[in-house]
Amino acid sequence: MGLGEIVELLQDISSSRRIFICIDAPDECVTEYRAKLFDSLKQILHKSPSTRVFLAGRSHVRDEVEKHLARRVVAVSITPSKGDIIRFLRAKLKEDPTPDAMDDSLEADIIKNIPETGSKL
Repeated sequence: MGLGEIVELLQDISSSRRIFICIDAPDECVTEYRAKLFDSLKQILHKSPSTRVFLAGRSHVRDEVEKHLARRVVAVSITPSKGDIIRFLRAKLKEDPTPDAMDDSLEADIIKNIPETGSKL
């Protein structure tokens, strides 16, 4: 099934009922495909204004989203706190399948340095 057929299918489905389209990480798409994705969403929203789209991604694609989906976008920035990042890291470190490969010093470095780096992204 090609992109055009998928767009038509989603337009048909969404024309008779409210649907929600959720897309995670559009920032990880190649730029040319990302533009096609946003243009396709614009077509769907044009035919089906009750459709809602939720995009979760990094902030550097925000301008592209607003360009392609002008007046149909409400952007909300969410930034994790340092505490959120530390809790996530600790949970992941507990799941380490080779815990003996890491000593206390390395774990402390990870907990100290990654939250600082992550907050600058």
